[in-house]
Amino acid sequence: MGIRSLHFALALIVSLMTASRADDKAIEGSLPNVIFVLTDDLGYSDIGCYGATKVSTPHIDQMAAEGIRFTEFHTAASICSPSRAAFLTGAYPQRAGLYMGINPIRTAHWFLGLHPDEITLAELLKQQGYATHMVGKWHLGTEPEFLPQRQGFDSYYGMPCNFSHSPKFFDGDDEVFAKAPLNRLTELYTERVTRIIRENVGEPFFLYYAHNYPHTPYRAGENFRGSSQDGVRGDVMQELDWGVGEMMKALKQVGIEDNTIVIFASDNGPTKNTYAQPYRGTKYVTFEGGHRVPFIIHWPDRIRNGAVSNVSANAMDLFPTLSQIIGVKLPNDRVYDGVSLVPLLEGKFLDRKSDAPFYYYNCENLQAVRRGDWKLHLPREKKQLPFWDKNKAFAGLKQPVLYNLRTDRAEKSDVASANPKIVKQMLKLAASARDDLGEFMQRGRGQRPTGSIFPGVPVISHEKDWGAIPMTTAQAFEIERKTRHPDWKDGEAK
Repeated sequence: MGIRSLHFALALIVSLMTASRADDKAIEGSLPNVIFVLTDDLGYSDIGCYGATKVSTPHIDQMAAEGIRFTEFHTAASICSPSRAAFLTGAYPQRAGLYMGINPIRTAHWFLGLHPDEITLAELLKQQGYATHMVGKWHLGTEPEFLPQRQGFDSYYGMPCNFSHSPKFFDGDDEVFAKAPLNRLTELYTERVTRIIRENVGEPFFLYYAHNYPHTPYRAGENFRGSSQDGVRGDVMQELDWGVGEMMKALKQVGIEDNTIVIFASDNGPTKNTYAQPYRGTKYVTFEGGHRVPFIIHWPDRIRNGAVSNVSANAMDLFPTLSQIIGVKLPNDRVYDGVSLVPLLEGKFLDRKSDAPFYYYNCENLQAVRRGDWKLHLPREKKQLPFWDKNKAFAGLKQPVLYNLRTDRAEKSDVASANPKIVKQMLKLAASARDDLGEFMQRGRGQRPTGSIFPGVPVISHEKDWGAIPMTTAQAFEIERKTRHPDWKDGEAK
């Protein structure tokens, strides 16, 4: 561990010692409730405690002040579906087989989803008797085989897709709204979240609260219109913060706040760099602005003084962290790509070397590798890029580009020529990652299968890469599609 990381880790240890000494057996004692709040397209500087100035987010800020606020947290993808797969499975999306952004009206996607054999956080916690609930956006497949209730959740309530993909809103299997009322979305979610809290007192529960906002399109509730200095998006952010405040209030009112872990994060960066400052890039790309997001853990039973940590953490750490907290061993029949964050709560270092690599994939394409302060952007061809990749600066990149994130957070100064040994070492890491996790049109030895109701159809991001599908496969594909979706017009899934 480098001196810089050591200093911050020691500061975190000192800050957490009061919590650790007061209840050394909390993890081994009564099972804590767990609420995972995952926002959509919320950037690094989107909330007050991370630098926002045009919106007020006092309730999220209070969670951070009382808990741990991470400054070096990365999601596993810069778009929705693969990022969510990583949080829920503890594996890189490529390893879990869900590396594309699932769009249920795209011909190449509608029959895909998170494989039923994947073990989700909900299934992990059910092993210890947790009631498991989900509110919000799923985005991991819309066919019945892939829905939340098939992935370990006892209940589901929300709009499972992006509004542009499908505006439908469900309570379990029942369609509540054919077109979700966007101006009531936070209100509806808050009502259900607080009801779940009040109805689950006395038994441990896991609530995955995946809000659709601030992903577009959005509309603020009547009480929040014009409330911010950042237009409708700011109003939506302030209403989202109000909802978090109501959730925290409900926990306190029923007397379970201390023994409830609340985790707050975003699935990826924002669509405008304004909300990702001081980092470069946005959603869709592998600059820091697409992957580095807020991450807060609030747990009064274990964290009492609050802390700010720059210890490197990522989305895959959530699964092993909760596994250790609830006392369930990680399944030994699969690879996990994260480590438990529990040692931070015990005044210890993580079981991960400070120079352990982190891989930035964009769909199938490995685009960057980070090790310590170094980040290497890799050569790529246009054909390797997913259709959503908006990084025009590096489309067709011929030579590696190296940045030092400690001195160059905005990734502007290429220092590859001055550090040939670093470049060579990181290129070797990239080659190893491709062998394990794959590359464009290349399966990796460590990749698990993608969920598909139609195994004969190749798993790709875009139809252009299908090549020549055998006529019998194409015909069977169309028959299955029309059988399952007789209301679809020809060509609707595209």
